[in-house]
Amino acid sequence: MSRPWLLVCLLLIIVFTSQFEWKPQYGNEIEASPIASRKQQYISEREESVKEKIILSQEKNIQKLNELVQSLREQLLQCRGENEVDNGTTTPLTELLTELERQPLLED
Repeated sequence: MSRPWLLVCLLLIIVFTSQFEWKPQYGNEIEASPIASRKQQYISEREESVKEKIILSQEKNIQKLNELVQSLREQLLQCRGENEVDNGTTTPLTELLTELERQPLLED
C-alpha cells in the first residue's frame, strides 16, 4: 500500500512543480506579445509608407509623360502645318487644335 501512495505523491509533486514552471513561461509570452505586435504594426506602417511613396512617384512620372506626349503632339501638328504650307495646302489653326484635342492622353 505504501508504493501506490508513493506514486500518487510523486505524481502530485510533478503536477505542482510543472505548473509553477509553466506560469512564468506564459507570463513571458504575454509580455513579449505586445512588443511583437508593436513591431508588426511598425513594419506594416513602414510598408504602407513605402507603397504611398512609390504611388506618388509613379503619378509624377505619368504626369511628366503626359506633358511630353502633349508637347510631341503639338510639335507633330506644327510639322504637319509647315509641311502643308510647303506643299501649297493650308490648314487652319483651329483644325489643328481640334485634331490635337481629339487624341487621347494617358490617364493617371
